[in-house]
Formats: sequence, structure tokens, C-alpha cells
Amino acid sequence: MFGLDRKDTRLLILVAILTMAAPFLLNPFPEGSAMAQFNAGYPDLMQRFVIFGIFAIGFNILFGLTGYLSFGHAAFLGVGSYAAIWMMKLLTMNVIPAIFMGVIFGGLFAVIVGYISLRRSGIYFSILTLAFAQMSFALAYSVLTPITGGETGLQPKTNDPRILDGTLADGATPKANIFGLEMSSSFELPLGSWLFTFNTGYYLAAFVMLASFYVAIRIFRSPFGMMLRAVKSNQQRMTYTGLNPRPYTLAAFVISGMYAGLAGGLMVAMDTQVGPERMFWTASGEVVLMTILGGVGTLIGPVLGAGAIKYMENIISKINSDILHTWFAFLPDGLEDLVVTLIYPFIGKGWHLTLGIIFMLVVIFLPGGLVEGGQRIAKLFSRKKADDNTSDVAKAPAE
Repeated sequence: MFGLDRKDTRLLILVAILTMAAPFLLNPFPEGSAMAQFNAGYPDLMQRFVIFGIFAIGFNILFGLTGYLSFGHAAFLGVGSYAAIWMMKLLTMNVIPAIFMGVIFGGLFAVIVGYISLRRSGIYFSILTLAFAQMSFALAYSVLTPITGGETGLQPKTNDPRILDGTLADGATPKANIFGLEMSSSFELPLGSWLFTFNTGYYLAAFVMLASFYVAIRIFRSPFGMMLRAVKSNQQRMTYTGLNPRPYTLAAFVISGMYAGLAGGLMVAMDTQVGPERMFWTASGEVVLMTILGGVGTLIGPVLGAGAIKYMENIISKINSDILHTWFAFLPDGLEDLVVTLIYPFIGKGWHLTLGIIFMLVVIFLPGGLVEGGQRIAKLFSRKKADDNTSDVAKAPAE
């Protein structure tokens, strides 16, 4: 199916089902219940899940396949965002041209950065990419203010040219859309006694993420992907065979930058306010954490890592002491206060502490990330099932 083998086809179908059903799967608790705080099936958050999933998938093509660790990938995210917002200001509020320009400019900037940075490897490559990202942030923040808007950033305005759009009515706000359908719009679909709500912006981002995931699978399984694995395995031996690794690593770097630009363009499609903070070094570090947490070099790992970190950032961080007291109100007063006191440092503003502990545990006990954890659990169940079948066979003659 689509040029994939049976295993990859099943994986793609599984990701498609989970992505399409996410608005319902992420709202498991009834509204108004104490556990409703853990619901994450609202459009803004789900869009972050899939957009940062795309960002992490692209980063994994570079880091997971070649072993080159970039500390400056947020630069391509920011360049893609600025390219997209300028398309909305100059051409049209339709998000399709904006997304395409985000991909193109992200790739072009990656050619420049990669051509210079890939002259070095290891920590020197990582520092070079970090330097480029910080220079890009500084330029966007101050020097290139006429283009980037500086600290305040850019957003569409009523008096922008937008040569392909008609004139807005007085006082009307320009809104991102796809062929007239606004990104923030939702539509309802009644199915029997159930009423399902679909958000335009989320399903556009989800469709793009699935397409990006499919392309990543094809890259991983291609001869090009095999060459990238050879670079990671032993670049010196590859050179001795007469193969030049630089074109392959540069191609991987550019593809990864295009993925980041795609994520930046989608971010503008969902939120038309763009600022230089998207280029800051913390954004680059975040995608590294996502990839390692999910599983470096795996297909679905970066998506899982992105979802886990964004869930903690937007859900766990909003749990406060009042919510904790509500959860543990059934305990005696003294014990309730003790439990809340023990848990409170790990939630709310302390969610980074929880993330740090999880990250350490994963690195120490699950070097393959969340994917390895899932594989170990699956092996336990399959081993248990095999043991049960063996015991049944052993009992059969006696019966």
C-alpha cells in the first residue's frame, strides 16, 4: 500500500486512526468531573501536538539517521513562520501559499546553514548550528526589525496589500483560511445520539502531519536512508569505500530544515502572530527532548515525544493546589495537606521538574525512549501468552 510493506502500512494506518480520533480519545473524562483537568481534546492543544510532531519528525531524519545533533533547528521554524506571515500580508490569507513558502524558505536557509556547519561534526557541528540559531534570533529581534517586527512581531493588518484577496470591510479582521473556510471554524456531525465536532485547523494540520509521516517512512526505507545510516554507523569507513558522505548529510539537513519550515508555516496558519521567540535556543532544545523522549531513530517516537511534552506543558502545568485539594478532599485534613504539599512541587509551575525526572528515567532505563517502553510491554504480554499456550499444551495429554 502506497509503496510500503505490511508493517509500515499498519503503522501508518494506526497513526492515521489515532490522529483522526484524537479529539475524542483525548477527552476521556466527563466535563465537570474532578479528572476533567486531564482532558486535552481541544483544538489549540491538538494543533500543537501535530505541528510539533512534524517538527520532531524532521529533526529525527537528521539526528536519528545521521547522528548529527543540531542545537539550532528552531531557526528554520522561525524562518518558515516569517515567510508564511509575509505571504499572508502580501498575497493572500489562504494558508496554502503560506505553508508552501514556509517549506521553501526553511529549506533555502537550511542549505546555507548546512553547507557551513557540516564542515564539522560532533559537538563542533552542534555549536555551529546553535550559533546560527542565536544569530538569527538576534537579527529578528533587533537588526531586521522592518522585516520581522522586532520584539512585537508581525501579524496581518487590514491595510496590508494582499493582492489576491478582496478589500476587507471597515473594521474587519483578516483571518487565516483555506479557500474561504476559516482555520478557527468548526462543524458538527450528528451520528445517532452522538454529536461530533470537527475543527478545520486541527484536521488540516493532522492531514499534513500524516503526509509528513508517510514521507518520513519512505525516506527511512529508501537507499538514501541506508546511506544516512552508514554515515551514522561509520563515516570514516564510508569514505574509504570512495563515497562522499557530505552530499547525503547536506540533503538530510535540508530535508530536516524543510520539515521545520513546514511546522513554522502551519503555526502561522493556526496563530497569525509571529515573533522572534520561535528562534530562541529553548525551542531548539525542546525538539531535541521530544526526539530523545520518544525514541531516536524510530518512526513514531518523535510524535509520541512531542505529544508527551506538549501535554505536560499545557495540562500538567495548569494543575494548582486548589485542584489537588479537590482531588484529595476524601482524606483526613492533615493527610490531605501532606499529600498536596508533596505533590505540588511537581505540577503547575514545577512541571519542568516532572519532565526532568521523566527524561532522566527514560535515558537511564529506556535508551530507546517511549517506543522501547512500548516494545518491552508488548514482549511481556506476548511472552505471557506463549507461556499460557505452552502450559495448555502440557496439560492436554493428562486430560
